[in-house]
Amino acid sequence: MGKKEKKPQHSTSLKAPEGEKSTDSSKTQESAMKKKEKKTQGDPKTGQEEESHTCCGCRFPLLFALLQLALGVSVTVLGFLMAGISSSLLVRDTPYWAGIIVCVVSLVGFVMLCISYQPDEKTCVQFTVKLMYFLLSALGLVACVLAVAFAAHHYLQMTKFTCNTIFESCQCKLDTEDPLGRTFTYQDATDCDSLTSMLNLYLLLQMALNLVAALVCLSACFVMWKHRYQVFYVGVRFYSLTATEGQKQKV
Repeated sequence: MGKKEKKPQHSTSLKAPEGEKSTDSSKTQESAMKKKEKKTQGDPKTGQEEESHTCCGCRFPLLFALLQLALGVSVTVLGFLMAGISSSLLVRDTPYWAGIIVCVVSLVGFVMLCISYQPDEKTCVQFTVKLMYFLLSALGLVACVLAVAFAAHHYLQMTKFTCNTIFESCQCKLDTEDPLGRTFTYQDATDCDSLTSMLNLYLLLQMALNLVAALVCLSACFVMWKHRYQVFYVGVRFYSLTATEGQKQKV
């Protein structure tokens, strides 16, 4: 009788650790599954941040900074060439100042490219550089638009001019029959025909280059504004609010 009473004690003592092992293994599996779910939930966000920070496979300011540098150098060189044709050309007619501003904007873009990217602008340096790039891009946009307007106005005047060479200067008038009409004088010009043809060509190039530079600066400002104020997840917030409301109603 004593031997029969001892057998159930051994069986219960063996079953107890097996149950504990099964519960421990289930807990570890649940914790591992939760970690995997957190990782999978975190990966799309990082991917979206990287995609929003890149443009055409490059980091954001690289493409815009390269375009701004090329256009700024072109506008600056062309402006100095126009100033060399005649010393009587006004500063507004030789928009090298617009090209210099665009070059400065591109340099700030390269500085922003060298700074390590952090989401939500966690560093003061990143915020100040991005703000400088945005403001200078807006300033470059205004300067390029003004350069296009001045070049277009001068080009329209050049198409209506009648010019004559007098004492190594080219004197042009809009209306030759009006004695009180304004006379435009271009110094250091021995041939009015070559002067007018060169100025017309340079003015057309200035209009085209400054227009493209203005579009690049406008697109840079738009991309920065969109990245700062439109990249948010309304659906996630709405889903979380509805989920909390549903839980409250169930309780």
